[in-house]
Amino acid sequence: MPLDTSLLGLPGFRIVRWEGIETVRIWVCYEGPVECPHCQGQKLRLKDTRERVLRHASMGLRPCMLILKTHKYRCEGCQRYFNQRFPGIGAWRRSTEPYRRQIFVQHQEGISQKTLATRERLGSATVSRWYQDLLDRKLRERQNDPCPRILGIDEHFFSRKDGYATTFCDLGKRKIFDVTLGRSEKALHPYLNQLVGKDQVRVVCMDLSTTYRAIAREHFPKALIVTDRFHVIRLVNQRFLEVWGQLDPTGRSHRGLLSLMRRLPKNLKPQQEARLREYLKSHPAIEAVYAFWQKLGRLLRIKHRTARQCRRLIPIFLSYLQELRSSGFAPLRQLGETLESWKEEIVRMWRFTKNNGITEGFHTKMEMISRRAFGFRNFQNYRLRVRVLCGS
Repeated sequence: MPLDTSLLGLPGFRIVRWEGIETVRIWVCYEGPVECPHCQGQKLRLKDTRERVLRHASMGLRPCMLILKTHKYRCEGCQRYFNQRFPGIGAWRRSTEPYRRQIFVQHQEGISQKTLATRERLGSATVSRWYQDLLDRKLRERQNDPCPRILGIDEHFFSRKDGYATTFCDLGKRKIFDVTLGRSEKALHPYLNQLVGKDQVRVVCMDLSTTYRAIAREHFPKALIVTDRFHVIRLVNQRFLEVWGQLDPTGRSHRGLLSLMRRLPKNLKPQQEARLREYLKSHPAIEAVYAFWQKLGRLLRIKHRTARQCRRLIPIFLSYLQELRSSGFAPLRQLGETLESWKEEIVRMWRFTKNNGITEGFHTKMEMISRRAFGFRNFQNYRLRVRVLCGS
């Protein structure tokens, strides 16, 4: 790559000279091909020449101005007049594309419109317009993206006025596919009806939401539904902690014991393990519940299993469900009914290791986007930023 192109970030330009200390003024000459924008003809007649001054990307901390000669031509083929076009410089614009990208990056990194406008001597509306223009351009590049093969569906809060929004995440490529307003079947039905390429989806990962399961069965008929491991284990933990509270309300409210009960046995230090063992020995009923809790948790945390290995684990899982449904504690019976209704989606966790932790991570990033913008009133502006900033 020529040195001039590397310095300017514009192809086909040659630096003639430069001067200035606080503001760098660079005289450049375009040496690339010139053709008619109407008929692409190259037989041209020169009619006029003028000087064009453009804002360019800063060199270090010094602002930069480009000065180049532009010509007016008449095409001998179509007999039309036109002003010379340059790569990286839009028609009738007073700034180059590298400078506009510089403003975009600085605004994206957290510098406010007002600060940028004051520092660069621009209008706040200009900064907003440039930022929105580059977002639209990036989104058009992804306009025809197909539906992902491994799709994650989850909800997140958008605003008090509009309520919740649904996130569709490409778990295979770890990026946001789309986000749409609403989380009910009625709200999502128009969006999913016009979605192209739904037959390409093979796996849909979700939490224990019956609404999303019904939506996936209707709109992604060729996909297998897999529950998110985090939500399943969290539900199991909640129900067993409720049973603990029924058996020993005083111990359940003890923060130290609560921390020990929540941890995996392998993560306990010797002193912590001895303390927990001593407590369980003094409460035999809680000890039995805790032992079953750990057995069920170990089964649900299994990953990377083949189909043959999964067939061996299924009878064990079904026996655990039977024990839960016949339990004398209402929270465990309720847990058994829930796991029974989701048993097919739960056992698929052993085969498909993708989970919605990727989607939850993007929700954190989306929350930061909203905070940086001090909230969004227009959902389409929010959707545009999320698709561009979280989808590439």
